[in-house]
Amino acid sequence: MTTTFETMPSGRTPSPVEPLPHLLLAVLGQHRMATTNQLHELLRPGAARQTVSAPLNKLRRDGLVDYTVLPQSNRSRAWYLTSEGARLTRDFPALRGRPAYPINSATAASLKTPHTLTVVRTHLAFVTDARRRGDEHGHLDWTPEVSHPLSDGERIITDAVMHYTLIGDEERTKLRAFVEVDRTTMGSERLASKLIEYARLWSYEPQPVGRTRSRQPAATGAVWLRWYPVFPRVLFVLTGASRYVLGNRINDLQAMVAEHPLVGTLARQVPLGAAVLDDLENQGPTGDVWVPLAGGEPRPWTDL
Repeated sequence: MTTTFETMPSGRTPSPVEPLPHLLLAVLGQHRMATTNQLHELLRPGAARQTVSAPLNKLRRDGLVDYTVLPQSNRSRAWYLTSEGARLTRDFPALRGRPAYPINSATAASLKTPHTLTVVRTHLAFVTDARRRGDEHGHLDWTPEVSHPLSDGERIITDAVMHYTLIGDEERTKLRAFVEVDRTTMGSERLASKLIEYARLWSYEPQPVGRTRSRQPAATGAVWLRWYPVFPRVLFVLTGASRYVLGNRINDLQAMVAEHPLVGTLARQVPLGAAVLDDLENQGPTGDVWVPLAGGEPRPWTDL
């Protein structure tokens, strides 16, 4: 079997040999927050719910995690690391270099909850599909809130960087994607402008002091090559509104590709797509649910 490197190697799926409390801390350190059901689906799908809830409650008694109760959810809990839990996970090899952001109050937790849990929900759609297909995509293959530098001292923060390995009969293909999760909480034009930021990241090549800066694409020296051998595809996942509204937002993303010269150049080099979260959950991300932003019929994200 050969390996095709579109991107860097992905992490592995959780092993039942690793202690479950350790895995729970690692997931909360990686994802910032998750509900009991989400943790159950990520780490012990098919097991009894108590398998996950019991060690969570023990970790809470030990002062390492806490929870906030979700509104209108039949007392569902969203779990997060305390300051002590965040300090402990800094020493986990899987989280080395990952900044710890403990949540210090229930109020702070409630403010982060809607978006953070929707990002985890998106991750779970890919995890579930990967299990069904026999691909590789686990709880450490999804890194939220990743920052990259742009020109002029600015930065872009992507909702998540995804690692995914397709398993074929004769080869393994490693993919990576920037994932933007849109809950319809910002204007459509602002959402579409994220494409300009990704185009700037793709084209940004830092220049030595004393030389004129250039924003034109370069074969070598682009800043993203510090982290990725190939620029990750860009995926927009939309939710939080009617089909009509979400369709209009996808149309606006396509218009940005058609009208902005740098975004149009990016689209000729990098796969760009948008899909509705409900479709990812119902049909799977490898279903024909992704609208190519450069035009064309819906298709799997792997075929953009």
